[in-house]
Amino acid sequence: MSYPLNGKVALVTGASRGIGRAIARKLASAGCHLAATYYNSHDEAESLCAEVRAMGRRACALQGNVASPESVGEVMEAFGKEFDRLDILINNAATGVLKPALEMTLKQWRWCLETNALAVNLFAQRAVPLMPRGGRIIAISSLGASHAIPGYGFIGASKAALESLVRTLAQELGPLGICVNAVSAGPVDTDALKFFPNREELLSSFTQRAPSGRALTPDDVAGAVYLLCLPEADMVTGHTLVVDGGFSIAS
Repeated sequence: MSYPLNGKVALVTGASRGIGRAIARKLASAGCHLAATYYNSHDEAESLCAEVRAMGRRACALQGNVASPESVGEVMEAFGKEFDRLDILINNAATGVLKPALEMTLKQWRWCLETNALAVNLFAQRAVPLMPRGGRIIAISSLGASHAIPGYGFIGASKAALESLVRTLAQELGPLGICVNAVSAGPVDTDALKFFPNREELLSSFTQRAPSGRALTPDDVAGAVYLLCLPEADMVTGHTLVVDGGFSIAS
């Protein structure tokens, strides 16, 4: 059987659950070996790696805090003991505080911005020396980067920073043959969404407004990431690909 990404090495942050797990599975099914980072979900990360190994791929789970330069350095040092190259870097790990902006603190601002945006740059700095031409860096964003969502102010601002950084990295890394893009997802029913007090309302509104007429799944987001990893996407860079079933175009 022919695999489109056969033999490539992918690193997915926040890979143990939700969207990250779906992306990791998708890339592995397309032929990628996998490094899966996690923060506090060791068992889930190891079970993912077991799945990937059952597909005939190499896989390792790496614990780290994506917002810490020291921790990212340790993650990439451990990665280097397993793999000698990195073809695909997926920045998926994210966090946030759901409160009105006027109630937020400096600590919470830093927590959102450093985990959701700074991490993209921290990993890029370590990953680029390992990337051949044709490499991919993809960051997971959300509609909050360009839309006002109640209680989502600091998270949305960090995602907007992420998308801006993606454009800058695309410009800087283009001469090296590395494409840098973002995938912006609408509401996806994962564990993270359970922290939203209006979760049911969000999902219901999405299904009603989206021309697709159905809920968005982690696999939908993973599919978009996969498309950007294909050789056919070599001329797509500095772009934010919106995956929301048309939700954001509805009036």
